[in-house]
Amino acid sequence: MSDVTIPGGKIRSFVERIENLDTELQELNEQKKEVFSEAKAEGFDVKILKEIIKLRKQDEDERDERETLLDLYMRAMETAAPEQAAKAA
Repeated sequence: MSDVTIPGGKIRSFVERIENLDTELQELNEQKKEVFSEAKAEGFDVKILKEIIKLRKQDEDERDERETLLDLYMRAMETAAPEQAAKAA
């Protein structure tokens, strides 16, 4: 081996911190599942709640652009002739 000294204590510190964060993330994910279960038990649609969360994370301009494109595509599909739709499939 060479004369390079590896700071084992520093490595251990990083590894333990990461392990602790992994444990905390696991606990938070369990709590998140519990909240979704609670919402479902009260009659809320979990898929819709997740979609709302996804939308709230987006920038307002990004969300508006997505909604505009979605509307445009839906209208284009609705106005397409049936034979055009069959050819695409």
